[in-house]
This record gives sequence, structure tokens and C-alpha cells, in this order.
Amino acid sequence: MENWYLPATIIPGIGLLILSTSNLLVNLSTEIKTLITEDPIKEKLIERKLRQLKLLNSAMVFLYVAVASFVISALVSGIYKSFKINFNATIYITIAGIISALLGLIALILYSFRAVKIRQDQYLNKC
Repeated sequence: MENWYLPATIIPGIGLLILSTSNLLVNLSTEIKTLITEDPIKEKLIERKLRQLKLLNSAMVFLYVAVASFVISALVSGIYKSFKINFNATIYITIAGIISALLGLIALILYSFRAVKIRQDQYLNKC
């Protein structure tokens, strides 16, 4: 890979996604805990929110894997470049990181749509 530093430049952006996702995860976890202790009758709502929590957790895992792939790709490519050895397999590691980041983003998009639907149902007292 000619430009070994490219995967490393993507890491801060994914780091911001991880930070915002972890904030969502903590807030949702706190909301679920409150629902369980104050209103255990709303089992359906609690189950939906637990599925949301699982979706957020999956997004986090995909984003962590993406960061790890980019770090490994940049590190390996940089080491081989410093020794002037041509090693093209790092492009596959980078592609794996991109795919993982996209899967994490898809999970976050699904979370967003479902979160709005849950709020609408709460407002309409369907849960």
C-alpha cells in the first residue's frame, strides 16, 4: 500500500462515532434500568429497548473492529514501507476495516429509525 498513513487518518472520525455511540449506550442502559425499577409492567417496551441496546452494542463492536483493522493496516504497511518491502495484503485489512465501519454505521441507522418508532409508540401509549 503506497500511502500507509491513509488508514490512520480515518481513526479519529471513527473514534468520534464510538464516543457518541457509547453515550447513547449509557443513556439507553440507564433508561432501561429506570423502566425496570419503576414500571416493570411495561415488559414489551423494556424488551424493545433491550433489543435497541443489543443493536448499539453490535455497532460498537463493528466500530472497534474497524479501528483495529485500520491501526493494523497502517502499522504493517508502515513497517514494510520502512524496510522497502512490497506487501500488498494491507489493502485487504483496510477493506475489512471499511466494511466493518459500514456495518457499524448501518446498525446506527437502524437504531435511529427504531428509536424514533419506540418514542412515537410511547407517546401514543402503545407500549
